[in-house]
Amino acid sequence: MEFNILGIGVLTWLVFLPVLGMLLVLLIPGNNKNAIRWTALGITALQLVLAVIVTCLFDRSAAGVNDPQSFQFIEQFRWIAVESVPWIGKIEILYFLGIDGLSILMVLLTAIISVIGVISSWNIEKMVKGYFVLYLLLVTGMMGVFVALDFFLFFIFWEVMLLPMYFLIGIWGGPRREYAAIKFFIYTFFGGVLMLLVMLGLYFSVAYTNEAGEMVHTFNLLHMMNSANFVEGSIFYGLDTTWRYIAWVALFVSFAIKVPLFPFHTWLPDAHVEAPTPISVILAGVLLKLGTYGMLRILYPILPDGTVYFMYLMAFLGMISIIYGALCAMAQDDFKKLIAYSSISHMGIVMLGMASLTNQGTVGAVLQMFNHGTITAMLFLTVGVLYDRTHKRGLYDFGGIANQMPKYTGIAMVALFASLGLPGLSGFVSEFFSFLGAFDAFRWITIISVIGIVLTAAYVLWTIQRVFLGEGKEEHNSLADLTGRELVMFVPLLLIVIFLGVYPGPAIELMNTSISTLVEFVGLAGK
Repeated sequence: MEFNILGIGVLTWLVFLPVLGMLLVLLIPGNNKNAIRWTALGITALQLVLAVIVTCLFDRSAAGVNDPQSFQFIEQFRWIAVESVPWIGKIEILYFLGIDGLSILMVLLTAIISVIGVISSWNIEKMVKGYFVLYLLLVTGMMGVFVALDFFLFFIFWEVMLLPMYFLIGIWGGPRREYAAIKFFIYTFFGGVLMLLVMLGLYFSVAYTNEAGEMVHTFNLLHMMNSANFVEGSIFYGLDTTWRYIAWVALFVSFAIKVPLFPFHTWLPDAHVEAPTPISVILAGVLLKLGTYGMLRILYPILPDGTVYFMYLMAFLGMISIIYGALCAMAQDDFKKLIAYSSISHMGIVMLGMASLTNQGTVGAVLQMFNHGTITAMLFLTVGVLYDRTHKRGLYDFGGIANQMPKYTGIAMVALFASLGLPGLSGFVSEFFSFLGAFDAFRWITIISVIGIVLTAAYVLWTIQRVFLGEGKEEHNSLADLTGRELVMFVPLLLIVIFLGVYPGPAIELMNTSISTLVEFVGLAGK
């Protein structure tokens, strides 16, 4: 399927439209802050329109994952090529974009959260031009990761995100912003180094014969997923070898840092607490999903034998993350830190569902990735609204907010109960499918993990009691309810959370065929 605009593929527009926005922002005088804001909003809104069009045109019956014929909106040309090299052969790096059922929801999520992030950035006053230039670069990196089908290109987009996020936290963050930014950079950079090493090993292990009869080494992910393309005698040739297991662990750690899974999680609470609200929204809404997406796109189909071998390790780490994240959330008195730890717990559910290698569990995991993005974005926005008005985030600093801000309270309740997994809201459906698949694969791990739901209920209800109910503080008697701009931030997310809670069918249909193909492929190839 092709969809071109002015002769350029729609996926290229989706990825690089924010770069065009960056150039426009750079041309606007720095003192014209409103023009800069509206330009960023217009560009991200246009990107969202394109994402919605792509979603509507997406063929839900196509398999994708490891079938080159099933990826849609493909754009491919030779980007970098080196003629035949002794002992290595011809080298090529492709500009290769495409989407399937695994990536379509993530593309839509990225576009939605990017628009919401711009709207929530309206109050940023410090170095506005620099802020939105970095923000738009970050959006390009995120979108690029979800549509790249060449490992080299994937890695470029993965690393591109590191720089803007470092500065967005380090310049516009809270009192300990430098520490949080450096910690984020070191963790993520270390993961990138591990990914680079495995990528190089895969490159020299995979080759195909082109039409001219030449042996060509490639970073093409679809060629890497085909075991017939592994060169005999290469480091990753065959199945169930030590080097393949080492490569699997290295890639897993690289992606687990981004998720983040226990014990690679310690950068997240610091980054969330110190980041400005819009960047927390982007971080929780999209960036955490890059880790689990990378596992499903790269780790599972390229090293399926390692995935089957380590499935219990993944499930165990998912269980620990669920319980540990929930317990840490219960111990917090900072609203933002509580939500940060809740993200660790909820991404543990994603890991548990993925580890099951069942259709139900993996569908639930991908749906949980999308739902967590929208729910957590709402939660960080609720904290941001209170902080803008009071410059406080402590749970004990409030009380009786429901009396002063009824609209705000109603929306916050939906977000908190969706995070809890209340039936009728989107969080319940994805958690149910994740646990259903996991229960079929490893019963006792799942039974223990379900304790996390009880703990989540405890800290969510405790938060509601401390912040929204009870006697209000006199200093908060004049708090204003949500403004029109703030309602524009919340309402789209609110509608998505309610709609997918009542009728998740459309989202499941988008990915069901691709997920089934992936699970079957990993199961067969890993045996």
